[in-house]
Amino acid sequence: MQASTVDLVADTASAAAARRTMAWIAGGLAAAATAAGAWLAPPDELQGDAQRLMYVHVPAAWVAYAAFAVVLMASGAYLIGGDLRWDRFARAAAELGVVLTAAAIATGSVWGHLVWGTWWAWDPRLVSTALLLLAYAGYLALRRALAERTGARDGGDHRVAKPAAVVGVAGFLLVPVVHFSVVWWRSLHQQATMLAPHRPPIDARMATALLLAVAAATLAACCVLLHRVVRMERRLAPEPAPTAERTPVRVG
Repeated sequence: MQASTVDLVADTASAAAARRTMAWIAGGLAAAATAAGAWLAPPDELQGDAQRLMYVHVPAAWVAYAAFAVVLMASGAYLIGGDLRWDRFARAAAELGVVLTAAAIATGSVWGHLVWGTWWAWDPRLVSTALLLLAYAGYLALRRALAERTGARDGGDHRVAKPAAVVGVAGFLLVPVVHFSVVWWRSLHQQATMLAPHRPPIDARMATALLLAVAAATLAACCVLLHRVVRMERRLAPEPAPTAERTPVRVG
């Protein structure tokens, strides 16, 4: 028992050190992306400096997609194997995805105001992204409602995990709708930049800044996801049983 406890502490310390290293790398990439986006990349020929919002808007949207993909995979893994740790990953990823989707909508609204002259347009990409945000906010609200109704601990009970996993898998159906909305319907939103069929689709300096920003956001999101899962597991861990104090026996 003592050896296994020592191994557990060592594994936890090693994982924490790995997360700290990842966070430092993410910080370095973020600094490089900031410098590249602010000074290396030129202003857009048509949009001017307003285009620099791309270095925040696109990474937020990309990592939100990735977070919802984690919800899909973790929910599917839970439904197959029944391991509640996958449910905790799904919940943490959904929280991250909701925050980043809201950030993508907010930065997109500022960008649209500067370029289109309006904060909001009933554009297929904007409307579908708002629906995506509502879907995963509803997923989190469902988890909370089930936990309150059943008295279960969210992240540690199958009564919450099973229905949430079904919704988590179904919700991902909106992600390809959001992504391909600019292709399927007439849209004000620009189509693919990095993966455009015509080359070069973007200035190399802009591409460098954008790739650095996406890499920084992705790594930072991984750090936040792992940290959130660890926090949930510590909260759900059973408290150690109190040790009974031994009362001295008096002789004579």
